[in-house]
Amino acid sequence: MKNVLKSIVTLSALALAMQAQAAPYQSIVPAKSSVTFSYKQMGVAMDGRFKKFAAQVNFDPAKAEQAKVSFEVDLASVDAGSSEADDEVVTKSWFNAAAFPKAQFVAKQFKQTAPHQYEVQGTLSIKGLTREVKFPMKHTAQGKDGLLTGGFTLKRADFSIGEGMWAKFDVVANDIQVNFSITAQASK
Repeated sequence: MKNVLKSIVTLSALALAMQAQAAPYQSIVPAKSSVTFSYKQMGVAMDGRFKKFAAQVNFDPAKAEQAKVSFEVDLASVDAGSSEADDEVVTKSWFNAAAFPKAQFVAKQFKQTAPHQYEVQGTLSIKGLTREVKFPMKHTAQGKDGLLTGGFTLKRADFSIGEGMWAKFDVVANDIQVNFSITAQASK
């Protein structure tokens, strides 16, 4: 009987410890996070990233359906691989960052599809145009922090990214793969 009680106490303590670690994530750690993209230019694979972004987060992996997440990317913080490309992509033909400085994603629904895996649905707004997007996201616990990773394919024509002489897809492809790796933490 003594061993049974000891086991129950140990299991109860373990369960409480696990609950304490499962506090909802309420902020991101930008230094441990990234938003990247890849595309083809004249058939050659190219990569880039955004250096500045922010998020409003309330995500508890155990209650994903109650999550509230919005994410903003500073479009002028783009690193497209060269200063010439960086200067071009913020112009009116591309992001028009002067008139539309931020891209924004607002999650509308999180649905768990497997352990630590979710389908996220929401709206993405770029250049004053808003479209529905859906993508898979994976959660990996890292102590008190959590790593949220995922990605989706953006069709640049859907957001008028690359207008005028850039509207055709012979130089820059229509498909842009956007990936994120976000370290989230519980409030302190």
